[in-house]
Amino acid sequence: MLALFVIIPLGCAFLVPVVSKIRSGTERLLAVFCGVSLLWLSLSSFFWFEGGRIIYSVGGWKAPFGICMVLDGLSALMLLVVNLIGCTAIIYSLDYIKKYTAPQLYYTLFCLLLAGLNGVVISGDLFNLFVFLEITSIASYALVAFGAGSEELEAAFKYLVLGSLASTLILLSIGILYGSVSTLNMADIALSLSASQASNITMFCLALFIMGFGLKVALVPFHAWLPDAHPAAPAPMSAMLSGVVIKTIGAYALMRVVFNIIGVNAAVLGIFVWLGIISMSAGVLLAIGQWDFKRLLAYHSISQIGYVIFAIGLGTPLGLIGGLFHLFNHSLFKSLLFLNAGAVDYSCETRQLDKLGGLSRKMPITAATSLVASLSIAGIPPFCGFFSKLLIIIAAFQAGNIIGGFVCVIVGMVTLASFLKVQKYAFSRKVEGIIGEVKEAPVLMLIAMVFLAGLCVIAGLFSVPLIKNIISPAAAVLMEGTRYAIGILGA
Repeated sequence: MLALFVIIPLGCAFLVPVVSKIRSGTERLLAVFCGVSLLWLSLSSFFWFEGGRIIYSVGGWKAPFGICMVLDGLSALMLLVVNLIGCTAIIYSLDYIKKYTAPQLYYTLFCLLLAGLNGVVISGDLFNLFVFLEITSIASYALVAFGAGSEELEAAFKYLVLGSLASTLILLSIGILYGSVSTLNMADIALSLSASQASNITMFCLALFIMGFGLKVALVPFHAWLPDAHPAAPAPMSAMLSGVVIKTIGAYALMRVVFNIIGVNAAVLGIFVWLGIISMSAGVLLAIGQWDFKRLLAYHSISQIGYVIFAIGLGTPLGLIGGLFHLFNHSLFKSLLFLNAGAVDYSCETRQLDKLGGLSRKMPITAATSLVASLSIAGIPPFCGFFSKLLIIIAAFQAGNIIGGFVCVIVGMVTLASFLKVQKYAFSRKVEGIIGEVKEAPVLMLIAMVFLAGLCVIAGLFSVPLIKNIISPAAAVLMEGTRYAIGILGA
């Protein structure tokens, strides 16, 4: 069953252009089948491993000699994030993508994107992680440029250049590490490194991984590509970029490599803490002056991922739980915000907040879901963002990081001010003659937005069972550190 996370989207990516030639419209059904089946598999995966670990050996060759796929608490959480947002984005796309040409190419690239993301999450060796990372990246470059306008092409080119630089750094680090330990299996690398003292080569590889994955996750100062790529992409792809892609090929891969393969120490955790503080502060300050709806959200992605990296850098159980919970919550409310921005752009043909107004009357469902997402990202109870931010702040004060705790509080206040501006200018203020005959977004787009808004409320109200059953097993995988190897190899 574990291999189906890659087989299904790869198969659908192959079949979509074929079936679209036979009968127009069938590519939409195939894309929905891909999204729904992957979501069902990701929900089912929590019942497969039952707190332990599932290992699938491709071709029957056991690790470390063959390729293996691994399902544990952390990968199960990330599979849920990837396929939940992926399925919602596909449903949203069914109406949204009609304004673009060649929808079959869009769905093909989207299925390839899901295949790459799922492959990154379940890969048990560094080389295949890199292969799936490149599949994800190439599909992302193409989807950002899908509109084929000057803005889209420029943003995609910048994304491609910096993404290629990140991939080069990661591949170089993998090559040096392979030359040092003569294996690519993650567990085997962890076992080899734990048997010897940390060398300069290992620390150099760690530095390359932090720079490479830092570029993928768009941490400051590696963030230059993100403010252009997010606004230029189609709205469903913007939701995937912010809600899923930067977390999977950036945050998840970095956490897996640093915690479970190389191992953490106080210096590495300190780097994470300061990268998180700088990112959350710079991102929110750059966001508050933006008038382009999607560009404002892009800068907030940098800020919110800073919360995650800061919490992970605390290295405490509560910090890890808070960071992973905020990663999950951010995928919900930020994806919803990008879908809201897409609905506004779809109906009003502008994303400039100062050119909008009165949309709460013309687009009541979009306005209501946008309010839920804005309150969630600002950390207002009882929405999901409040509880994850609260855990991070408590963890910061418990760990003695008073500066980081206060920065989290202040950034949350500035975030609230930023989204009060969004609500005022786009939805609340009464301006006559600006938006004309604006109508609510099509029904499938509304269904996707209402679904995510409901999850923002549910994740807040039922945060305790969610943390206990989904977040805590993922944090436990990080807490076990390089003992991860014992679960894989039985050493």
